[in-house]
Formats: sequence, C-alpha cells, structure tokens
Amino acid sequence: MSRRTWVRLDNASNIFLAAMSSVDSKVFRLSAQLFDDVDPVLLQQALDRVFDQYVLYHSVLRRGIFWYYLEDSDLRPQVAPERLPPCDHLYHFDRRELLFRVVYHRNRISLEVFHALSDGGGAMQVFRDLVAEYVALRNPDDFPKRATPPPVKQPLERDSFTHYFKQTRRQEFTEAARSASLAAGGSTGQVTQDAGLRPPPVVGAGRTRGGRRRIHRVRGTLTPDHRTRVIELDMPITPVLGLARQHGVSLTIYLTALFLDAIRQAEPGAGQSRMAVSMPVDLRQRFPSNSARNFFATARLEHDFAVDDSLAGICRSLEEQLLIQTTPAALEAKLRKLIGFELNPAIRVVPRPLKDVLLGGINRLNNRSLTVAISNLGRADLPDAVARHVEMVFLMVSAARPQFCMISHGDRLAITFTSPFIETKVQRAFIRTLTANGVPVAAAVSRVTTYELAGEQA
Repeated sequence: MSRRTWVRLDNASNIFLAAMSSVDSKVFRLSAQLFDDVDPVLLQQALDRVFDQYVLYHSVLRRGIFWYYLEDSDLRPQVAPERLPPCDHLYHFDRRELLFRVVYHRNRISLEVFHALSDGGGAMQVFRDLVAEYVALRNPDDFPKRATPPPVKQPLERDSFTHYFKQTRRQEFTEAARSASLAAGGSTGQVTQDAGLRPPPVVGAGRTRGGRRRIHRVRGTLTPDHRTRVIELDMPITPVLGLARQHGVSLTIYLTALFLDAIRQAEPGAGQSRMAVSMPVDLRQRFPSNSARNFFATARLEHDFAVDDSLAGICRSLEEQLLIQTTPAALEAKLRKLIGFELNPAIRVVPRPLKDVLLGGINRLNNRSLTVAISNLGRADLPDAVARHVEMVFLMVSAARPQFCMISHGDRLAITFTSPFIETKVQRAFIRTLTANGVPVAAAVSRVTTYELAGEQA
C-alpha cells in the first residue's frame, strides 16, 4: 500500500478546530441561483470533472500528536438534495469524510466548505469552475467548442502564510507587498492604501471620561436545535454604491457602519456603547498567491457611540482604522507574530489536545471582545457565457454571533445575515435604513423555531 500524501494545516486553520462548536460549525456556503431547476445528474458530472482538478479537496482531516493535518483520500463526493440546515457540520472527529459538500434545491446549487480546508477566496475558485461546468453541460448549444478539462490545478500545495511571513522571507515579502500595494484597486470590497502615508487618528475608538467600557455584545435566544438563522437580502447594487460614495467610503465600510447603527437602534442601551467588528482581509489581493487554502488576515475595528453616533462618524472611524490595519507593514507585523507562535519550539512540542484547549480559550476571549463580524467576497466574476445563466450568487457562514456576508453578481447585491439567535430586530433595522434611503430590498428568512418548521412541513 502506497504512503498517502499529507500536509499540515496552515496557520489560519488551526483555530477553526478549537473554535468549532454545536452553534458554530465553521462552515461557509457559496450558492448560485439559476434560472432553471437543477439537473442532479448533470451536476454530478460537473462535480466529478471539477473534483479531479482540485486535489486539495480530496483531503480528509486527521489528528496528529502535535497538530492536525490534511491527508489525501480516495473518497468521491456525491451531490445531494438539500436536507440539512444551511452550513451544517462537515467535520466529525470520529469519521473519515471529505471537508466539503455540494447540495441542490430547486434552482440553486450550493458548495459548503469547512473553513479549516479553505477560505472564501480559495473556495470561490472551485465554486466558479463547478457552476461553469454545470452551465456548460446544461446548455450545450451555448458552449459548442468545450475543451477537455485541464490537468490537476491545485495539488496539496504550499502554505502561503509561511511562504511570505517566515522570518527568512523578509525581502521576498517586502517586494511582494510593495508590488501588491501599488496594484491594489478600489473595486467593491477592496481597500486601497499607501504605506507612505501617515496613519490618521482613529475617531471614536479612544477613551471616554468614564474609561473604556466593555464591548457591546448582541444577545438573544438561541435557535432550538442550534441551526443558523439565515436572512437573505437581494437589492440593486448601484443605489447602495451611491450611498457609500456620499459618505466617501467603500461599500464594505458603509454597510458595516449601517450594521453597527442598526444594533444601536435595535438594542437597548447600545446607543452609548463601544462596538467592535471582525473583518477578514483576503491576502491574495496583496501578495501573489493562487492558493486554494486559507490565506487571509483579520482586521478588528471599533467605534464608540458615546463619542459620535452619526452614520458619517461611524463610516469615518471604521475607514481610518481599516486603512491603518491593512498597510503592508501592519499585516507583516501581525502575521509574523502568529507564524512565530506556531513555529515556536516550546509550542510545537505541546500535545495537540492541550493546544486545542489553549486556542479554544483564546477564541472565547476574542468572542467577548467582538460585537459582530462581516465578510465581503466582492464580485462573483463568472465568465460572461456562464453569468447570463445565473440569476444571483449568495455567500453565508455559520455564526457564533450576528454577522453578514456580501457578494455581487451583475447589477445585484446579495447580503446574507446569519445568526445563532431567533430574534431579527437588528436585521429589520438594517433593512429599514436602506429602504428609507430609496434602496428596494427583497428579503427571505429561514425557519428555525419549532412553530416555523411545523408551518414549513404543513
């Protein structure tokens, strides 16, 4: 029997194992809503072709003495009708199983991925190929000269974190960061920065007369079986971009500010609070990498409503902090520290179960210092021949706290709120603000309570 190929989990992935819980599965979903119902036979053919191109997705997760690792397998994925709640658990420590699934429901195809395998940027490569392959099979007249699938695209590849952020890579990192900084654009969800600019002061993130208060945390009633409450919003992107431009900020910052302001409106006592938001930053936009594995950093932004409770003030505060935290120097310092922790000889010899306890404790402390989380994948960027067969694209993640994800396709913007709670008052306040500013919003809400689910089955 030949020895199987394996790779150790990357720096970002280790925390997901320790942070996974019955409430938060650490699974995210990309969905394409088509104009016609899905043909499961053709979807399976498309999946077979794409699966053979991405060897990383052949992996199963194994537990070593000191770290988790990915090992290749002979398992094959099978498409299935959607029966489980969205973003249900994919990894079970006592099972040998693939770390992703493909499901369908009516006219929607969904790819769900365990975050220890890949992030949204990496999974988007697989998702884009899967949708393109299915659309081509479903509409052969539109794709008369289809080439045979290319050879394997993604082997069990290098870890881009250690490639760029190990101490021995300083010069390579610096050159890559400089090039990426100059090439960075101002498209949806991306932040431009100039490492030569003096960082501006942070508005609303300092001390108040009463000292620094605790971060406000949204609380609510957990769903009965811990399934995620999902609220999907569909709206035209142009008027929302116009509102963001009125405030002189990116679409990501504007909608994040709107989210925090919705909490202020909906939560008693939140009007004089500090709030903090976690925001992932795709490092592929800054450092050359085509990795399908995790390759992102996280920015943590704060705003103090006791200092400024206006929407303009929130936007300005968040934008200034994000610019500071996403300079090449700031990203380098943060990620070298994390890599140094992982490669520290004393840490490396600590048994994996104790590492899980340590990382789990760090995650719980981190959760107590956050109000919400957001994620923006920007444009779905499907080929034109494929895009005209796709009505909408959605992104969602399992949630330990209220959060939203955003992604655009054509002239439509999809915002998906996920929450472990039954209550929807914050999301309603968010929608009211958009509609009051002239943005038409269509909303769909998942059923989570026993009463709601009984109505669905009736």
